[in-house]
Amino acid sequence: MKRTAATQRAWTGAGLWRNGFRAFFLGAGLWAVAAVAIWPMLFSGTVAIPTALTPVAWHVHEMLFGYGAAVIAGFLLTAIPNWTGRLPVAGWPLAALAALWLAGRIAVFLSAWTGWVAAAVIDTAFLAVFATVAAGEVAAGRNARNFKVVALVALLALGNAAFHVEAALTGDAAIAGRAGIGVIVFLILLIGGRVVPSFTHNWLARVDHPCRPVPFGRADAAVMVLSAGALIPWIAGIGSPVTGGLLLLAGAANLWRLSRWRGWATRPDRLVLVLHAAFLLTAAGFLAAGAHVLAPDLIAAAAAIHIWAIGGIGMMTLAMMTRATLGHTGRALAAGPATQAIYLGTAAAMLARVAVEFWPAAAMPLIHAAALAWTMAFVGFVIVFGPMLAAAARKR
Repeated sequence: MKRTAATQRAWTGAGLWRNGFRAFFLGAGLWAVAAVAIWPMLFSGTVAIPTALTPVAWHVHEMLFGYGAAVIAGFLLTAIPNWTGRLPVAGWPLAALAALWLAGRIAVFLSAWTGWVAAAVIDTAFLAVFATVAAGEVAAGRNARNFKVVALVALLALGNAAFHVEAALTGDAAIAGRAGIGVIVFLILLIGGRVVPSFTHNWLARVDHPCRPVPFGRADAAVMVLSAGALIPWIAGIGSPVTGGLLLLAGAANLWRLSRWRGWATRPDRLVLVLHAAFLLTAAGFLAAGAHVLAPDLIAAAAAIHIWAIGGIGMMTLAMMTRATLGHTGRALAAGPATQAIYLGTAAAMLARVAVEFWPAAAMPLIHAAALAWTMAFVGFVIVFGPMLAAAARKR
């Protein structure tokens, strides 16, 4: 993976392999469409695929360790060079990483034919290799403060391996699935907790607004510790009042963090506002999970999970992919009508899926509606942002 400036400048191949965000954001968008478009038919049993996982386990796995892992890879392959001052992974090494991710999707899809062990080895290779590459880049750039991000990627890789083992042993992967959600949620709290106030500050300064967000400080770090302390027993499935109380406290604490970032002042800029909305939904996921633990008859576990998965993770990843694509391809940082429709589609998908838990008589129509809203949002992403990602880099 070692590169020189000459190698980077000499790359004349497809624009897709020039930067990590290009290949992985496009791959994530396409997989978000394909995997969710068939989900209602898998759920209802009208369609079957040759995977060793149950339909629900396949859906959970591919959203977290397929789509989610691709977005994280694209983001970090773009962010780490900014942290370290080193050149980005590009060209054939990047194409090899992308091929490894794609091989994982194929292997899991066909795991009933190949056997779960072979599929697990192929699938887990991507995150393991990516974590190694990221660790090497951070170490070479002597950027020790960001090793915690690499550690979270390594935890996600372990969670992926555990998912395959748990699914093979029990027929389900509830603990590993919650672990995948927990790690990605924590990444949002960590990275989003820095970039949301930073982007907000930049926009408010540009428009000469008198308010400024409060930057990351010790209070934020304390909330992060509280959030980790709430997620760990939730992942383990400890349904005690203590777990419920910690989740509620973590949700309230993250809402407090968000209130200090002056999101209300960013209403004219939807590209910044959506970051606040996604962080809001991430905090709401803690509140919903805590409410379920304390009063399971009041709110279902699936409602909390989908507030996190579709609302927090789905909206935050879309927000970061759209913003990074615009910024790193030399375009204006502005969310046009099509981009705003993409964000609204994600919100609609979350509302429809959460409504299933409160209106079970309409479960299948609501699941179809949620899948359609999500799919259309990502079809929009691929149509609007796909050409930007695949094209050669524009000069600023």
